[in-house]
Amino acid sequence: MGITGNLTPDQLNFFNSQGYLVIESFASPGEIEGMRNRMDRLLNDFDCSNVSIFSTKNQRKVTDDYFYESAEKVSYFFEEKAFSDDGNLKQPKELSINKVGHALHEHDPVFKNFSCSEKVSSMLMSLGYRRPVVIQSMYIFKQPGIGGEVVPHQDNSFLYTEPATCTGLWLALEDATTINGCLWAIPGSHKNGLVRRFLRGEEGVYFDRPSPPYEQKDFVPIEVKAGSLVVIHGDLVHQSFENQSTKSRHAYSLHVVDTDGCTWAQENWIRRKVEPEPLYGF
Repeated sequence: MGITGNLTPDQLNFFNSQGYLVIESFASPGEIEGMRNRMDRLLNDFDCSNVSIFSTKNQRKVTDDYFYESAEKVSYFFEEKAFSDDGNLKQPKELSINKVGHALHEHDPVFKNFSCSEKVSSMLMSLGYRRPVVIQSMYIFKQPGIGGEVVPHQDNSFLYTEPATCTGLWLALEDATTINGCLWAIPGSHKNGLVRRFLRGEEGVYFDRPSPPYEQKDFVPIEVKAGSLVVIHGDLVHQSFENQSTKSRHAYSLHVVDTDGCTWAQENWIRRKVEPEPLYGF
């Protein structure tokens, strides 16, 4: 059964000019509740004796086998500020997790149903994908008080294909505001190309060059309601700040690449043993 693209010409024009697009009410209240309830159950069953800390400032913290193997598993990563000096969690694990990834879309039926849905495939068809695959997925918590900063970056740095084809799909599972750590982006920055790559070598993972300086005045906040989808061009410079509020900011994030006429870079941190399946309808 074939599918057709569901984005309007105005939406495509905005995405092409700004590098991002907000689609309101992309997920239904039932879908949001289903994903949040499912994550509650996953966390309840999670044994946190094997701890991994996620950091966007010091990637050496995540170069262990647990991080690499998460590409094809459901793995759990804690916030840096979740631990006391003696190495114990300061609060319950449910309030200490940074994210769960990177293969929820493959191994969990609730997240797979949304990730591989016709509406996701239809939207990607509008963007010109010919054989899209979800290369990674993440449930991001942005915990109250300790939700970590995500520094300015481009998704193509981490998930590079030749030619570059990565698109980020960021679904708000709670309202995202400037108070609890919404996304910020530099509109039109995707037109300037990719500035650096995140590579995996014999000594671990590293950036091939330093980050260029960015002016905070150039960023705009992307405040959205729960259920909204933010579509992010792979070269768009975007970030989020620490969540110093008392309210969490849950989100489900997917990254998609095209496998038709495109080559997955062997130096990427993700090295799949099994090639992922294309999305519905392709």
